[in-house]
Amino acid sequence: MNLDPVGGLPPFEDAWFNAQYNVRAAVVDHPAIFARWARQGETARRASHARCDLAYGPSAAERLDLFGVTDAQAPLLVFIHGGFWRSLDKSDFSWLAAPFNAQGIAVAILNYGLAPAISLEDIVRQNLRASDWLWRNARTLGFDRERMFVSGHSAGGHLGAMMLCARWQEWASDLPGHIYQGAMLLSGVYDLEPIRRAAYLNTDLQLTPERVARLSPLFMPASAAVPVLTAVGGLESDEFKRQTSEFNTVWQAQLRASIAAPLDHHLSLCERLVDPEHELFTSTVALCLG
Repeated sequence: MNLDPVGGLPPFEDAWFNAQYNVRAAVVDHPAIFARWARQGETARRASHARCDLAYGPSAAERLDLFGVTDAQAPLLVFIHGGFWRSLDKSDFSWLAAPFNAQGIAVAILNYGLAPAISLEDIVRQNLRASDWLWRNARTLGFDRERMFVSGHSAGGHLGAMMLCARWQEWASDLPGHIYQGAMLLSGVYDLEPIRRAAYLNTDLQLTPERVARLSPLFMPASAAVPVLTAVGGLESDEFKRQTSEFNTVWQAQLRASIAAPLDHHLSLCERLVDPEHELFTSTVALCLG
């Protein structure tokens, strides 16, 4: 794997990065989208098989929702939500589970603490803890721990990539070399330097060059050569497109496909993940079912 920077950041002022990563300004109907997701999520959590707010760690934020299937040997798709590490909640994404359940895939949707209450390092650790907990409790929870896959959107794409880079046996010596067998990463933020330069985000994150270096999966080796799928919306900013393009180049040895979504913006891309007619859904199903 090539760990050298690909093209570097565009030579623009910091205000440009603010605009490039201001998703809510770019998607003018975001309040209606978030409200729809919340309504759909509430309906999804009423399903009889939903097991909500399972504790994977000691803090109140360390909870996950599990939407299982009847086959105890089913694969598990773990979804990590976005929100620039400082907003949104697992309950906003419960609606993602049912289409995958219908294909025989169990789904876990993670919560984690949010900045600025906790550091980005601790957010990564919480996702490590959730992954570890799911792997250890797979038999009780009803899925195959040898068939765990991770997906994430935006900041969740960053966290999903960090899970692929984790040194699991340093985290816990009795873990395997890798927990996840593959990933679907949507509009991920893999290089944190532009986030450091976007003041409206870094006010909460307090990134420094040193922290950027140790928290950017773009420049880290994967813990195993598992297949990775990526996607970015055609209506997204140049920076989100650059993030995915550079990640694809650096991780090319294990990139199975980068899926086109030319008509989607940053938020609608999430909805394509469960669109039965879209390659995002069919490719993720194929990844999980092998």
